[in-house]
Amino acid sequence: MTEVAASDQLLVVIDPVARRHDGEAVRIAKDVLSAGATTKVCLPDGPEEFARALRRRGSRRPVVVGDDRALLRAVSVLHRHRELAGCALSVVPVGGALSLVRSLGVPTGAVAGARAVLDGVERRLDLLVDDSDGVVLGSLRIPPLAMPRGAGTDEWNEEDAASESEAESAASGHPWLRTCQSLVRTLVPVRPPRTTSANGSSGPSRLRVEVDGVTVVDLDQPVEGVSVAPGDAGVAEVEVRPVSVGAEASPLMARGSTVTVSGAHFRYRADALVSGPVRTRTWTVREGAWGLTLPVP
Repeated sequence: MTEVAASDQLLVVIDPVARRHDGEAVRIAKDVLSAGATTKVCLPDGPEEFARALRRRGSRRPVVVGDDRALLRAVSVLHRHRELAGCALSVVPVGGALSLVRSLGVPTGAVAGARAVLDGVERRLDLLVDDSDGVVLGSLRIPPLAMPRGAGTDEWNEEDAASESEAESAASGHPWLRTCQSLVRTLVPVRPPRTTSANGSSGPSRLRVEVDGVTVVDLDQPVEGVSVAPGDAGVAEVEVRPVSVGAEASPLMARGSTVTVSGAHFRYRADALVSGPVRTRTWTVREGAWGLTLPVP
């Protein structure tokens, strides 16, 4: 871990979903950051303005106020323009999807998150980069645990999260609305969740998984799922779960810097997004490829 270069110039980019989800937390974060540093605040209305603000940051240190998707978008923008090496990102978590930022060690809560931006140190983290130049900050899973509508589109996920948040806020302010919502739920039959394999059909998946060129599982052995997560520096941890026949099958474990999955068309969930379908995808670990400001240990 290396210390962040001292800088009191911050570019605070506030994700639109964060503004809709919790305007009060956004205001608190802005106040704490402004009290401890010179800030320029940007309020982008969409992904293009978000990316433009980051590209025009100059010497200012970028701070994203938002959820997992906002952080992922920021890293993707900087990676696409090959600017990750010389840029340390900071994030103040605001929103409903915060499991990724928690797993990375970012404190949740507007005050704690903002203080970490001001007093924290930069930690260089590994990055998974796929053969389409996409990035994974945390872990990925094949097939996804859930297949939301609009899977694979960041914009839909944002709007969907915002709509749910706005509905919850409206219900909290109008008890009669919550009563109506409850009545509707009782009248509309609940559809059971649809489980699908990686290729979109019910049943097990047939995938070939290779780690550093060595086949871990081939197409003749059906699997329930594959997961890839960061391990030691420069290495990914791969777990393949074969389909159980009788006694529960033990997972197949492997470690390496390059992971290739191929087979019938499959989808995968990486961080906060669902992507695919694809027939093959290769992920390569890039050691210490991006920097994130975290609290001092």
